[in-house]
Amino acid sequence: MLMPTRPGDIIRNGHGGSSAPPVPVPGPLARLFARAGIQVNGPAPWDLQLHDPAAWGRMLRHGVLGFGESYMDGQWGCERLDELACRMLRADGDRVVTPQSLPGWLTQQLRHGAMNLQSVARAFSVAERHYDLGNDLFAAMLDSRMVYSCAYWAHADDLEQAQFDKLELIGRKLDLQPGERLLDVGCGWGGLAAHVAQYFGCPVVGATVSQEQATLARERCQGLPVRIELADWRSLQGRYDKLVSVGMFEHVGQKNYRAYFQRMHDLLQPDGLFLLHTIGSDRTTHATNAWTERYIFPNGKLPSATEITREAEGLFIIEDWHNLALDYDRTLMSWWQRFERAWPGLRARYDERFFRMWTFYLLSSAGFFRSGQGQLWQIVLAPAGRSGRYRSVR
Repeated sequence: MLMPTRPGDIIRNGHGGSSAPPVPVPGPLARLFARAGIQVNGPAPWDLQLHDPAAWGRMLRHGVLGFGESYMDGQWGCERLDELACRMLRADGDRVVTPQSLPGWLTQQLRHGAMNLQSVARAFSVAERHYDLGNDLFAAMLDSRMVYSCAYWAHADDLEQAQFDKLELIGRKLDLQPGERLLDVGCGWGGLAAHVAQYFGCPVVGATVSQEQATLARERCQGLPVRIELADWRSLQGRYDKLVSVGMFEHVGQKNYRAYFQRMHDLLQPDGLFLLHTIGSDRTTHATNAWTERYIFPNGKLPSATEITREAEGLFIIEDWHNLALDYDRTLMSWWQRFERAWPGLRARYDERFFRMWTFYLLSSAGFFRSGQGQLWQIVLAPAGRSGRYRSVR
């Protein structure tokens, strides 16, 4: 089984290309590829290079799960996986190979509809399976502050500056003043907490469900007015001048959206501000990407704009809504480049299948945002009845 260490190796090793013989493609997939402008074993960098026709059966039986798993197992490859994913999403692949036609679709719908997959009992599972994978992996892939969320590229040429600018943008959007208490819900490795304490003069309480993140965040924030708690959002207490939540709302789940906004409202001073930074979807769905849920973010769920506005209504006023989807495309491509460069030093701990899994995650995610289906929102919310008016800094 071919297990290349770089996506481009598939072409360089002589597989695919315009001289390859035609490969029969099942009808639903052939229609999807035609709509997306993708050839099998074609010459374009976004063309799918087939190594094992058994991949077709996996795709037809299991949809996106089979698509990702067959890539992980080396049954197909692509020089520009990010662009292939973008083209397939723009072609509305879910309307060509419909989820409803896949075995297990009804079970998944019932699971998401009947169960609270983001309950307190399940809140820490995403940390165990994703955020606790290893600080070496994330340190190699991310910037020096280990900020694991969309950067802001308006005035930046590299990841380090783009993440610094994002942290500055958040501070300015929140109108942070020296001495104001900030609660960072989902603080990660402490990059934002440290930045706010250092550059804005604010004491910070950060909360995460990851033990690995909490440990490193405490080290990072030594000597600063920052306290890091290992806690789920439902257990947080106190009142704060400002709230921020970056890259955490994707783990809340639609059954908990109203309770989440109510909790944030209760934690915030009446004249405070709350910045919600979250990935979003261009449409409301009741399930999640099956491959992403199994391999990357268990029990995750992307909100739609409708879900956010409906569940926040009566508690918050939306003061500003900023879409940074294309910034996330560029961020993910930067993470991929750093991960690829660091792979020789990581491969002793992570196997080749992990490399392909992580490659699929980063590059298909970049295509998701590039396609327009994926959104990245920074939303500034104020408690209903807040005195004074908000002026956007954008």
